[in-house]
Amino acid sequence: MYVDLDDLHTLSELDSGQALQETINYPHQFREAWELAGRWPENLSRDEIRQIMFLGTGGGSAASVDLLASYLFDEIKVPLFLNRGYTIPASIDNRTLVVVVSHSGKTEEILNAYHQVCTTEAQIIVLTSGGKLLSLARENKHPYLLIPGGMMPRIAVGYIFLPLLGLLQRLGFVGDKSAEVKETINILSELSGQYGPIVPAKDNLAKSMAYEMAGYVPVVYGSLPLTIAVASRWKNQFAENSKLLAMYNALPALHHDEVAGWDAPQSYLRHFYFTFLQDAEDRLEITRRIEISQELLASRAAGVRKVSSVGKSRLARLFSLVYLGDFISLYLALIRGVDPTPVEIIDNIKYLLTLESRTE
Repeated sequence: MYVDLDDLHTLSELDSGQALQETINYPHQFREAWELAGRWPENLSRDEIRQIMFLGTGGGSAASVDLLASYLFDEIKVPLFLNRGYTIPASIDNRTLVVVVSHSGKTEEILNAYHQVCTTEAQIIVLTSGGKLLSLARENKHPYLLIPGGMMPRIAVGYIFLPLLGLLQRLGFVGDKSAEVKETINILSELSGQYGPIVPAKDNLAKSMAYEMAGYVPVVYGSLPLTIAVASRWKNQFAENSKLLAMYNALPALHHDEVAGWDAPQSYLRHFYFTFLQDAEDRLEITRRIEISQELLASRAAGVRKVSSVGKSRLARLFSLVYLGDFISLYLALIRGVDPTPVEIIDNIKYLLTLESRTE
């Protein structure tokens, strides 16, 4: 028996951390985040930088960097990559800019990698809301920017993404993004009025898709190079918010391997709901591949749907898709009576790791 997504009282009772309200507030968050992005220290330099490595992991930091890389893939002239683990590559040198990103400032892997970076000649910059990372940045005299804390990192995507974009703009790696950011905020404001809980399911794409997906495994397909990061974001939001395993991949790559799995017995494929992410910049070949994929899956899967980005600028379009996925993931939790905020298994893993470290 599913929860009525138009029952606002029940939704409010289930949503202990007010994740829905925090998501509705994205336009305000993005506006404030872009103001923060202009507060990076003045003494930053791009001299001799030949590559940029971000240290970050999880639904806030890593997701933001992935989106940044997709957004800037054909504009930024230096290699930009994300390092999510405990160790750093051997290529880090005095021509590397390392941007250390941890919303909490307590992420174990990132702190470990940060200590390693400190033994190199790389330029180091820090983005955090506090914690041990802030203390270390101050101790080592590394430039840093403070962002608001007290929220789930996965909901702080604006507070992480936009300061990183502002940093690259400040250093001259990209042009002025103010107009695109302004449009993005306007688009999010419009979509907030379409996807919010007060809008009934019959007029609400996010609610209707949650109803369609309920009871099935979500599979999200983006495209290379633009929307693969959005597809990854959807998958991770289904995990953290909806407490569901999900899958993601991207065209055209999946047509060379994963597609073979579509020949699985129909009794198996009937457990999966497929969503294709379409963007205005997709090549005609990608559009055709989406059409062919939909035709092939229509009679095999539990459901197949294509959703298109909204907006003129690339930034607005990417975040229009991110925003839809975030709302769907929340409704997909609430429709099953699940509180989207707690991530008990993640907290338990951290606790068990702490116990082990104390006994070593």
